[in-house]
Amino acid sequence: MATEPAYRADETRYDAMTYRRVGRSGLRLPGLSLGLWHNFGHGTPYETQRAVLRRAFDLGITHLDLANNYGPPYGSAEESFGRVLAADLRPYRDELVISTKAGYDMWPGPYGDGGSRKYLLASLDQSLARMGLDYVDIFYSHRMDPDTPLEETMGALHTAVASGRALYAGISNYTPSATREAARILADLGTPLLIHQPSYSMFNRHVEQVADGQSESLLETVGDLGIGMIVFSPLQQGLLTGRYLSGGVPAGSRASVGHFLTPDAISPTYLQRARALAAVAEARGQSLAQLALSWVLRDERVTSALVGASSVAQLEDDVAALSAPPLTDEEIAAIEPYAVDGTHTGA
Repeated sequence: MATEPAYRADETRYDAMTYRRVGRSGLRLPGLSLGLWHNFGHGTPYETQRAVLRRAFDLGITHLDLANNYGPPYGSAEESFGRVLAADLRPYRDELVISTKAGYDMWPGPYGDGGSRKYLLASLDQSLARMGLDYVDIFYSHRMDPDTPLEETMGALHTAVASGRALYAGISNYTPSATREAARILADLGTPLLIHQPSYSMFNRHVEQVADGQSESLLETVGDLGIGMIVFSPLQQGLLTGRYLSGGVPAGSRASVGHFLTPDAISPTYLQRARALAAVAEARGQSLAQLALSWVLRDERVTSALVGASSVAQLEDDVAALSAPPLTDEEIAAIEPYAVDGTHTGA
């Protein structure tokens, strides 16, 4: 039986990719990063996952983003990545930025959820074991925990870095005021806050807005503090792709499955706005998905956009957005009436 030749990364992998500095740090991330969430659980064939990961690295995508409970089932995305790392990517470990998170439900009982020191550090150790790593590059507190003092949560991130289990500390889904306080606590401990990971898209613009009880937007906060921002769901769970523009719900799509997106999201209001945005994209020679990625990256405070990919072709289509010219003021103005926060709710 013939032995499969060892994977060798494309020698031109850094020639076309755009890399952007993470706030005022010395780290740079690719304009698009790969998120290993739904498409890296047990429901996706291993060889498909492997092909996507190899192609991503060949295209210069050096940042791979995970969390302890990505899958499904929980932990399976990290396990799958660990297999590909062992088979193909281990020689390139120092060219990769690998992140994981803890903060949401992971295992039963009082220590498998939230922001306690007990949970975060135990989860990190489990993540490292699943992936076969000595350290991750970024370890995130996945969400604010109102029942745990912020000093405890940030202290756990500091310990992760000080112990060598992570190189950088990050937070996700924190308010602007909590982001400022987290950055202050970490600075006092000697571990700078590197990056914030919120959701952001043309249909979910909360990072631009000043919410009740806040004095500034999240974009203003990270810009002032010199923290990077990497955004998830820039395609709004597929609503900012061409998948639903006909008004139907394709079999196998996220709306058909109904876990995070339901068929009622394909409303007349959504279709009117998405089709108008698709027309702007077509005039630029882009797909709707490519326009959505160009749009979130228009702001220099956004370091990178996380994309999920179920196939190599989908990944390649997303990466092509980085080669498009910047949006003009006129194009941004044409987008504005249709890039309405809340459209993804079916409003």
